[in-house]
Parts: sequence; structure tokens; C-alpha cells
Amino acid sequence: MATPRAIEAAKYLERHKIAELMNNLTSSLLFNRPEDPKDFLIDYLGQLKDSKDNHTQGPCLFNESNLDSVFGILDPTNEGYVSYDQYKEALITLGVSKINERPEGGDHDRISRETFKVEARKGLQKSSATYEESCN
Repeated sequence: MATPRAIEAAKYLERHKIAELMNNLTSSLLFNRPEDPKDFLIDYLGQLKDSKDNHTQGPCLFNESNLDSVFGILDPTNEGYVSYDQYKEALITLGVSKINERPEGGDHDRISRETFKVEARKGLQKSSATYEESCN
């Protein structure tokens, strides 16, 4: 059984999204492998703070080119759309934890490239946010 101090510590970590922050920092550090990791982390934390303060998109491991590549893998015949199941599995694979269950085109099982990218960006941003959104 957990002690009151352990319960308090777990609540603190959850409230401040410390696990998400550490995962975000570690993933970015390993992806980029900068020569000076400390300066990189200081800069990255500054970018996260700026995104919070200015209500803008923060740093993300996946850029437009990456999302286009993922969509291209899902749509090898270049039809311009993917199924809802493909959309959902791809977002899960990218690490998106809260997926829009009703994306544009989902009713017809035809998710366009643009819808896929919009939903991926939003989901990735929410998944990597290390703070609570206060303006959305």
C-alpha cells in the first residue's frame, strides 16, 4: 500500500505532467543528438515555455515532410485518402493518445491527406504538451 507521501508525489507528477515533459525532452534529445545536449535542452524548454505563453504550436519531432511520408505509406496507390482504421492506427503509432474519433471524411471512410495531417499535428501537439491548455 502506498504511503501518503508517495500518493502526494504521484499526484504532483501527474498534475505537472512531469512524465510527459521528461519523455518529450528525452525523445527530442535522442532524435536530434546535438553536440551540446545541455544547451539544446535549455533551448527546447524555452520553446515549450514560449508555446505555452503565446498559445502557439510548440516543438514537435514530426514535420510536414514526415507526415506526408506517413500518409504516402498508407496510400501507396496515391488515391488521396486513407480509411478510418488506417488513420487511427497511424496516429496511435505516431504516439497520439487522444484521437479525434470523428475526423472530416470519417463517416465515408475516406480521410484526406490534409485532414490526416491536421489531425496528426493537433494530436501530436496535445500529446507532447507539458502543460494544460487554458485557452482551447
